[in-house]
Amino acid sequence: MRISELAREAGTTPRALRYYEEQGLLRPARLASGYRHYDPQAVGTVRHIQLLLSAGLNTAAIAEILPCIPDDVTVLAPTCPELLDALAVERARITASMDRLGAARDVLDRLIQAGPAASESVTLRRREQRPS
Repeated sequence: MRISELAREAGTTPRALRYYEEQGLLRPARLASGYRHYDPQAVGTVRHIQLLLSAGLNTAAIAEILPCIPDDVTVLAPTCPELLDALAVERARITASMDRLGAARDVLDRLIQAGPAASESVTLRRREQRPS
């Protein structure tokens, strides 16, 4: 399939596919005309790439992980046990990020719950602190 077909099937853009190729994540065949040609399995590969990117992984990590995800059924190929330590580190990084985001959300929740009265109080204090 051509790049526009893959983009449509995978729900992405040709630009993103060219980027994935540039990063070594996709390896399309080239036709005599120079056009890229992707096999049908590329749709699953692109979806895996998108999922891993959304998890916060960089393309270098994804390049290591992709060969260990042979299809949509197998979670991790048995030939890749060395990858588990790196995945655990990434999971810990994501968990820490989620904790920071949760703390930020809690602060925002408290500010929102304080309502307009708290906002007016802050505004009044700022006015009082200004030099006359």
